Amino acid sequence: MAKTRVPAPEKSVARVLPLLGLPHLDRLFDYRISEDQHDDVQPGVRVRVRFGGRLVDAIVMSRTAQTSHEGKLMWLDRVISPIVVYPPQTAKLIEQLSDRYGGVRSDLIRSALPARHAGAEEADTSTSWESLGEVKEPDLSSWSAYQHGQSFVDAVLAGTTARASWQIAPGDDWALALASLAVKVVKDGGGALLVVPDQRDLDRLEAALRGLVAAKQITVLNSGLGPQARYRRFLSVLSGQGRLIIGTRSAAFAPVKDLKLAVILNDGDDNLVDPRAPYAHAREVLTTRSSLEASSLIIAGHARTAETQLLVESGWMHNLIAPRDTIRTRMPRIQAVGDSDFQMERDPMARSARLPGIAFHAVRSALERDQPALIQVPRKGYVPTLACGNCRTPARCRHCNGPVGLPQGSSDLAGVPTCRWCGRPDSRFKCQNCGSPKLRAVVLGTERTAEELGRAFPSVRVITSGGNKVVDSVENRASIVVSTPGAEPFVANSPERPEKSEKPEHKGAYGALLLLDTWALMGRQDLRAMEDALHKWAAAATLVHSHLHQGQVIVVADPSFPAVQSLIRWDMAGAAAQELASRREVMFPPSVHMAAIDGATAALESFLDLAELPDHAEVLGPVDLPPGVSLPGEYDEQRFGPPQRLLIRTPLGPRSELGRALRSAQVARAVRKNDLPLRIQMDPIHIG
Repeated sequence: MAKTRVPAPEKSVARVLPLLGLPHLDRLFDYRISEDQHDDVQPGVRVRVRFGGRLVDAIVMSRTAQTSHEGKLMWLDRVISPIVVYPPQTAKLIEQLSDRYGGVRSDLIRSALPARHAGAEEADTSTSWESLGEVKEPDLSSWSAYQHGQSFVDAVLAGTTARASWQIAPGDDWALALASLAVKVVKDGGGALLVVPDQRDLDRLEAALRGLVAAKQITVLNSGLGPQARYRRFLSVLSGQGRLIIGTRSAAFAPVKDLKLAVILNDGDDNLVDPRAPYAHAREVLTTRSSLEASSLIIAGHARTAETQLLVESGWMHNLIAPRDTIRTRMPRIQAVGDSDFQMERDPMARSARLPGIAFHAVRSALERDQPALIQVPRKGYVPTLACGNCRTPARCRHCNGPVGLPQGSSDLAGVPTCRWCGRPDSRFKCQNCGSPKLRAVVLGTERTAEELGRAFPSVRVITSGGNKVVDSVENRASIVVSTPGAEPFVANSPERPEKSEKPEHKGAYGALLLLDTWALMGRQDLRAMEDALHKWAAAATLVHSHLHQGQVIVVADPSFPAVQSLIRWDMAGAAAQELASRREVMFPPSVHMAAIDGATAALESFLDLAELPDHAEVLGPVDLPPGVSLPGEYDEQRFGPPQRLLIRTPLGPRSELGRALRSAQVARAVRKNDLPLRIQMDPIHIG
């Protein structure tokens, strides 16, 4: 015989949000609370409810004594855990982000809340942060090298809302500077949250923090954690024990108590965008939190994105840049030289290494000083692609139109060109554009470049770093390091030569840097190509000795290119201002709000019919999806035709206006049971 349930003595109705991921069901439903659930059912706890004939997870949003539902209410099935995992500040954040991105709250909650693990709830989180270890007094003197740097630090420590775009000066240790400020904030009783793009940056930041606090005082949140460890650390943050939090993208949602400082590094990195709907960017999460929680915010980087520049120009945040004299003193000598065939033919000494003479001499000078030299190439591998030697049109297979390259292990361009899709060799290649039989390497990968440099400098060790083989550090002695962007090893002081660590010119840094095949970065069909290239060059250049200690950077590119000139002058703010101005001219983000909508032609047409777009909204397209982009889920292209992309843009204004309109159209579409896949991305990082 079923047990008769008795309603809770007061406020016996729970308003819950079922976590269904469906736009038309992204609303609250009322359920009856039983007497035995009275103490556990609080706003923010996880519960199980019966919905549509099945049990689903839900979040309790509030309790009330009355309901507007005319029928009989169902009972809450059970309380998953009495712990409040969805506090009010997280609820407000999710509400604003769902409006901003036109998304479903349950999709954002999935990113914000880790899955429950019962074993993790047994961990003791009552110990205070201060009792977990000894804290050293951090040195904040490095911030005084920046204009208004000391006053910014004082404002952060005083609890004032201070926001800055920090342009990392050449040679500056960003990890140590951020670690010192974060530790000081937490030591004074606040909370600090630092978000970085990838595991390599996270490891570097954690190493800097461990020099100031104990390992138990650092809460690390990343995708490599198991379910129990992630939930245990989440509960530690929720209880207030974890106050110093570092992590990758999803850590931006961490429910830090009394958040005083939030930091995001290299906000232009693709890794900071959630690959799942609604594709939230960690920068947007932290800027929203800064407004809601009145916390200070630092957007740090070696270069600056146009989005950050817009925040600076609007007055929402301020510049944190070193004076020109400081930059000139710290930066290496940067020169640009073209890579034309004519120059190479006139330079027989450098021809075998594919280097102009000035670059060859820069490497040799560094090696003679017993310092490592760094060579950055855009891609890993051997010879990734080939192009026509006459007109530089990419070489394509005559059978399947795939890219033509050289087989792995070919020692030179005498190897038989082979399609990298179907594997057919093409010994009689002719350009489809001009008919020339000549071929040239478009981008020589790390392995090919290392091989050529090994022949040019036969007695020097050559190290490659990139792809699935990333070298963390190299010794501070003569060697050649060939790396892809972002995989550059750090130079460590050699323990066998401690006497050299006393001299500034022998500190761990490269003696020379060569930036090869630069046009492959600048010439990408991408709105952010120049911005991304400048960031990758600057991040590598900051690993080089200053010009006072003979550090050199050689950019193999036309010196007249704006991005090259910005690097030579180390004017990252000026480059970002120029980039933003150019986007204003063509009305591209962030100068406008823009949504990219991908789907079948029929789905796009019906969506536009349902959408009540804001005034002055402009619809562009449809056009084919960018190369390499596909629709989510199952899609029959033969039946519904090739997927298309629509762009909708509106002038800058309320950030949530376009998002709400698109979400309303999604709800109407779901009610009509239009199940063709459709993807909506607000201000996507790559438009196509």
